[in-house]
Amino acid sequence: MFRVQVDRADPTELHEQVAAELRRAIADGEAKPGERLPPARDLAAVLGVNTNTVLRALRALRDEGLLEFRRGRGITVSGSPQHGAVVEQARELVRFARSHGYRTDELVRIIEAVQ
Repeated sequence: MFRVQVDRADPTELHEQVAAELRRAIADGEAKPGERLPPARDLAAVLGVNTNTVLRALRALRDEGLLEFRRGRGITVSGSPQHGAVVEQARELVRFARSHGYRTDELVRIIEAVQ
């Protein structure tokens, strides 16, 4: 298993620390695309945190495109750090556009025009 740790003295929420550590492990090549992660229960036990904390971090990474959940097969690394960074930037762009009154279809037209 790769090295993942949390710092309870750090003001960052635990699930964010877990997600950051897993991102780092993927970026450093400790967890490669196609590799299965240990079950959330095992990660939680190693880290000394609640299983729900780990699950929250894993769901965030799934939403970023870094992890894939498959029933009966567990959780596997599916993306690269670059893919996750692009997804995060896209989310930020959508939030920014919405805060300025743009709808998603308008944003898509803007992006297509930029190409």
